[in-house]
Amino acid sequence: MTSIIVQRSQISGKVHCPSSKSYTHRAVAAASLADGHSKIGNPLLARDTLATVYACKALGVDIEYEDGELLIQGRDRLKVPENVINAENSGTTIRMIAAISSLTSGGFTILTGDDSLRRRPMNPLILGLQQLGVKCCSSKDDGTPPLITRGGGMRGGTAKIMGNVSSQFVSSLLLTSVRADSPTKIEIIGRQVSKPYIDATITTMDRFGAKVSGSADTILSVDPGSYKGTTFRIPSDFSSAAMVMAAGVLTGNEVIIEGLDFRLPQGDSKIIDIIRKMGGRIVIDTDKGEAKIYGCEVLNGGHFELTDSPDLLPVVSILALKACSSVYIEGIEHARLKETDRVANISQELVKLGVSVKEESDKLRINAPETLRNANLDAHDDHRLFMAFTIASMLTNKSEVNGAESVDVSYPQFVSEMRRLGADILPQSELES
Repeated sequence: MTSIIVQRSQISGKVHCPSSKSYTHRAVAAASLADGHSKIGNPLLARDTLATVYACKALGVDIEYEDGELLIQGRDRLKVPENVINAENSGTTIRMIAAISSLTSGGFTILTGDDSLRRRPMNPLILGLQQLGVKCCSSKDDGTPPLITRGGGMRGGTAKIMGNVSSQFVSSLLLTSVRADSPTKIEIIGRQVSKPYIDATITTMDRFGAKVSGSADTILSVDPGSYKGTTFRIPSDFSSAAMVMAAGVLTGNEVIIEGLDFRLPQGDSKIIDIIRKMGGRIVIDTDKGEAKIYGCEVLNGGHFELTDSPDLLPVVSILALKACSSVYIEGIEHARLKETDRVANISQELVKLGVSVKEESDKLRINAPETLRNANLDAHDDHRLFMAFTIASMLTNKSEVNGAESVDVSYPQFVSEMRRLGADILPQSELES
């Protein structure tokens, strides 16, 4: 596993925000099922999204990349893949494709992934698909991948889904149910987490000509029909932008993020309000699509509820390192079911920096020390933890962070961007040579 050495740094300059991972996944899926030709502009080409592209190609969809666009010719009936589909580390990919592969002409689609993905829960999706007439199962019969889906189509009907684990189960059923034989209703049981991601799914479906009625708080309904080929430009990614904003607040002079898109729903845009609540200075220009972030010596503590934006957990956790009082992060139990148990791993690693952390099932309390210790931090092969720990290490004299290869999942240019802004980061291999 690749390590980097990070020394105390101050950053400044401009960064162009990466494209949205969530919207890239959804646009590729909808375009693959659309009647006609689609152009997906400004796509994110990272390990997770490429897993979705390759999965759709394995199902017979014609996808080419040309002049910064994905050119996709949709298919009414997908083909049975020639081989097992590898979703890599992408929960979105395996969950979407498990549903979409029910639309093959017959046969079976087998989906797997890396060690982390093969431990992630899939039972709500499996049960939901079964209620809609799709034969889907876990090959280990324990609700985790590999998954096996039988083709032949989706009947439709009513599926009841527990909302407390992931929004991806609902999104997967929504995207596919446009091609079902009869109207589909998805009834959410309990509180739905990460609702803005369902909003992103519905927005994408609307752009491709499919309508969803109802609410993610109760019942969502989709009538059978089709997607229409279209041109869709992927917005910027607030999940990645949030990391850069945190770096600007913690270690910045003035950092400008360009290319932001405030028009489409993204739950992680909540980071702007969080930074302001903590006393950080951030200036937003929605017309220019720009955010200016200024460094801050001391931040405020407070309570922060992340039920709808669990990917902000690593970001708020490192912002807490400059807080003058306790930071309470709540509504994060589902963050234990991401690429890693982020609640436990953040708690474990921040302690190495001398931070006081109290961990409960669905919350963290963080108290920062006067001075952070140098540490050897383990990102647990989790891209968001690697980025967060790299930024945290910029507040220490010299620390090591392993797992640099994980950022290929969502933000391949992260380390090079931080270095360009002035961060003192070197690969461990350069120090050893």
